[in-house]
Amino acid sequence: MTRKTARSRKITYTVLFGLIFLAAIPMALINHQAAQALFSRLVSESGSHAVETMAYGPHPRHRLDIYTPTHRTTGRSAVEKRPIVLFLYGGGWRDGNREIYSFVGAALASRGITAIIPDYRTYPEVSFPGFIEDAAQAYYWAWKNLAESRPLIVMGHSAGAHSAAMIALNGDYLARLDAAIGRPAALIGISGPYSFDPTTWPSTRDIFSTAASADSARPAAHVDRNAPPALLLHGLKDTTVRLWNLETLSRNYRKAGQPVTAKTYPNLAHIDTILGIARPLRWRAPIFEDIIGFIERHSLP
Repeated sequence: MTRKTARSRKITYTVLFGLIFLAAIPMALINHQAAQALFSRLVSESGSHAVETMAYGPHPRHRLDIYTPTHRTTGRSAVEKRPIVLFLYGGGWRDGNREIYSFVGAALASRGITAIIPDYRTYPEVSFPGFIEDAAQAYYWAWKNLAESRPLIVMGHSAGAHSAAMIALNGDYLARLDAAIGRPAALIGISGPYSFDPTTWPSTRDIFSTAASADSARPAAHVDRNAPPALLLHGLKDTTVRLWNLETLSRNYRKAGQPVTAKTYPNLAHIDTILGIARPLRWRAPIFEDIIGFIERHSLP
């Protein structure tokens, strides 16, 4: 081995270990959004997607990024038949930025799935149901401009899983935009607060003070025979959103006779379930493969 080759390998390994180290830093410890976005880019797949930013409404927060698989990795005809996933991030309904979750869009695109990640208005600019109406508006934009005959899935983490479940289970949000829109092809909820009472919970009661009732803001209260197939994922070390939220929504799905798959991961906390989609952290739990498998089973025409 030449001295130049050895030096090159040393640089490569240094960069690799540096990226692994960065990927191991919990997102919760990276407070600045620019740093979070950089972290996301570092752990994202590369070379398998193209990103385009679009406006889905008039507000500055009504912007979304589209992660499209490249034809060289998937093929044009295959891309045009594959499902689309609208991903809604969390943040306690108070903050968040789509750039922080570029690793989610890139991961899905790397498997031939078009991913859409919108921003949405948060509290105190809006209260319930403003952020859910934004999620529905983004979904409507995707349905009108991209979906055509392709399955459109809604997916979310934490507060984003709550909004995703609301537009999947309460048909009024989408019907108000277009009566022909119908329900999503499937729902993927990651660590979502589907069953708690946000109108009385100390950290959320101001955000949901405009709700007509507790049930009007609880996804679990809206499950009926029109509910789309659901995949619900939760970490057993999650102390932010308790497991009984998943259990209640799953039970209501079964009562309605609708298909639901619930999976738990023993070693994962609240933020770990979404970070587990990033390539360097997939060794901790098969979250990403569980998501891809569900999409393949339940959303293809």
